[in-house]
Amino acid sequence: MAVNTAVSEDSLFIPLIDFSLFLHGSDGDKLSVAKAMTNGFKDAGFVYIKNHGIPAEIIARVFSESAKFFTRPQEQKDSLAWTTPEANRGYTGHGREKVTNLNDKLAVEELRAAVPDLKESMEIGRDDEPGLPNRWPDKIDKEGEAFRGTMQEFFEICKNLHVIVMRSIGLGMGLDEGFFDQYTDGGDNTLRLLHYPSVHREVFLKNKSQVRAGDHSDYGRSFQAISPFELTILVLSPKGTFVNATPIPGTIVINAGDLLARWSNGMIRSTRHRVVEPVASPESGVYPARYSIAYFCNPNFDKFIDALPGTFDKEGKKYPGVNSGEYLVRRLTATY
Repeated sequence: MAVNTAVSEDSLFIPLIDFSLFLHGSDGDKLSVAKAMTNGFKDAGFVYIKNHGIPAEIIARVFSESAKFFTRPQEQKDSLAWTTPEANRGYTGHGREKVTNLNDKLAVEELRAAVPDLKESMEIGRDDEPGLPNRWPDKIDKEGEAFRGTMQEFFEICKNLHVIVMRSIGLGMGLDEGFFDQYTDGGDNTLRLLHYPSVHREVFLKNKSQVRAGDHSDYGRSFQAISPFELTILVLSPKGTFVNATPIPGTIVINAGDLLARWSNGMIRSTRHRVVEPVASPESGVYPARYSIAYFCNPNFDKFIDALPGTFDKEGKKYPGVNSGEYLVRRLTATY
């Protein structure tokens, strides 16, 4: 069976799709998965996929290396600090980034001061972009070398999966299966390692607006794997409520993102979501640390993104065309 239910609440239905049928199935199987993927993005902006082809051992190793990285002394992490929106590579300390849908930098700064996001992160891009090197810890010690090797391997695996996922979306939208290949072969993507540190429940009690990551939609598509421990990700439902998107072992959550919504002229949804205080209160009064791995998928940065043919015949174009790289830099500039 290609499709099951991952989330169904308050008119929000997020499908759980067996992606192996697209990878290895018949033409009919592939079309069934493609339509399920596209319908999931149209209805919810999110899908879960299982049997996606990424070995569990590699995902476990990435989580292990990520957790070890964040235990490094602060001065080591700071030596690898995130630099510019154009690079979007390196370490971001607690409270620096404020994810939001706001575009005004002053408004974002005011929100960050009042409700800082409770997280730190490490951003990794393609390793061959001239003048924009990754901020690897391989010069620090042997553990840094192992970290680099693991993340480079995982980046390439996710890059290849991104190409295949976009083929399923192309097929589901009635385009040639390889239509998006020319937009995804460059690998202008970002692997993000996220650490939500342990936090006392009093932090949330004192500030009712406090979250671990603020209300936002993603710029491009994202693949997200979550640690086995509960991480409360809430997705906005059609009724205006935030619904818990519970982690399912062995699956990847894919979020369509803003650029795909623009590309489809709004036919595909870019749904707001946030990371909040866990539902169950800890007996000790302290919520444990949480980890997640996100792989943000973008069209090649030199590509111009405009409404696809057949999506604007009746109502015209809802969004002006944008250059992929310039759009990402503009959004990052407001966020950091």
